[in-house]
Amino acid sequence: MPTMSQGRSERPQFRKPRSNRRPGQGNRRPAPAAELTTTIPEHVESTMPEGPLPSFAELGLSDELLRALEQAGITDPFPIQAATLPDAMAGRDLLGRGQTGSGKTLAFGLALLSRLTGGRAKPLKPRALVLVPTRELAMQVEEALNPFARSLGLWCRTVVGGTSFPRQVDALRRGVDLLIATPGRLSDHVRQGTADLSEVMFTALDEADQMADMGFMPQVRAILDLTPQDGQRLLFSATLDGDVDKLVRQYLHDPVVHSVSPPTGSVTTMEHHLLFVSAEDKQNVVTEVAAREGRTIMFVRTKHHVDRLAKKLRSMGVHAGALHGGKAQSARTRVLGQFREGSMPVLVATDVAARGIHVDDVSLVVHVDPPADPKDYLHRAGRTARAGQSGTVVTLVTHDQRRAVQGLTARAGIRPASAKVRPGDEELVRITGARVPSGIPVVEPEVPVRARRGGGGGGPRRSGGGSNGGSFGGFRGGRSERERGGSSGRPRRVAQH
Repeated sequence: MPTMSQGRSERPQFRKPRSNRRPGQGNRRPAPAAELTTTIPEHVESTMPEGPLPSFAELGLSDELLRALEQAGITDPFPIQAATLPDAMAGRDLLGRGQTGSGKTLAFGLALLSRLTGGRAKPLKPRALVLVPTRELAMQVEEALNPFARSLGLWCRTVVGGTSFPRQVDALRRGVDLLIATPGRLSDHVRQGTADLSEVMFTALDEADQMADMGFMPQVRAILDLTPQDGQRLLFSATLDGDVDKLVRQYLHDPVVHSVSPPTGSVTTMEHHLLFVSAEDKQNVVTEVAAREGRTIMFVRTKHHVDRLAKKLRSMGVHAGALHGGKAQSARTRVLGQFREGSMPVLVATDVAARGIHVDDVSLVVHVDPPADPKDYLHRAGRTARAGQSGTVVTLVTHDQRRAVQGLTARAGIRPASAKVRPGDEELVRITGARVPSGIPVVEPEVPVRARRGGGGGGPRRSGGGSNGGSFGGFRGGRSERERGGSSGRPRRVAQH
């Protein structure tokens, strides 16, 4: 294990000589087998200094960004922002570990925008890149960073699947300073010559461990190979191990490591409960919990179960929406918008879709189906208790699931309280706020269907993006939009965010 220097910045004693290769021409540098010890400590304590956190002004942000932060009502930095901004703005490669909701978006976003100040993008050549695992997360990152980009006169745009490819090309041709993208759609643009990454001097990977879990690493590596080798790279992740560690070896130069959270477990404002229920009582317990007040996310394993449970809840009077990869992007965006606004307080989702849910004020997360592994538990749980708020995580456990779930929570570093509950129990009400639903079915408003231009022709239309097939370099690897459930074999409906 590499020794770590003490102080605010913990730096792995890991040196890789810079290659003499020209920028953008094969950046990967495989380590010899003898050097395959990890570059990342198994446990990195918080690198925050003791005492009060510095202000945004003390962190060196420009007056324009300070005014934009004040207008947005953001007065004090979160620990991950205070820890990483000085090094990131100084041009260091950086690893940042923090649970979702810890403020990572502004940590890398403000640093990238500061570095971009004063420059101008050329057509089809973005100057900075943010890679994220899901469409929803990309859109939310753009929403979070756009006000600050505008304050500096910079253009921030999103490139994701399920939305109009030609509109994305138009935006790229006008010049994009900061491009936020999912690996699959960006691969499509590179392959078709509508995105040139040779001038991307600043790259951030957000939720890198989730991109690894979703099979995106081959595409991520191929994308990084096309960026200048001497560019700055920031990597943010809830965990820094496995495939993420390999990525660090190949693409980051002498990275500074900052952590504001342990590698397992979760934030102290989060309560964890195992609720033991009989198979016969489970549906009624789920319905009563869903009828509570406040934002609630319920996780199940399959798309079919998502649709079935959301329909059941609506029939019982609960305003619930369904979110999974099999839905059109327009439907996913609409449902997530209703959930964020509060008009639909219950969201039923699968693991993959939920990785794009970054909504504040979610007070309860329910594992209707227990997760498959500790990482999934922590990612699901991270939808609540965000930004210092409190939250509750409940796992419903039937008799045959007890041993597996207890082992899973132990491996996740969680010590949940346990209780046996039935519908209407006081303990169920105390923990979750459960109540009897109204029983009056929720009527779904009709969504107008836009007429297809051209009057007829039932044949498939070109979406412009296509799948991630083809033989363009490393882009043969990874998972395509189709494989992730983002589209099917039918013609894709083009939707605008």
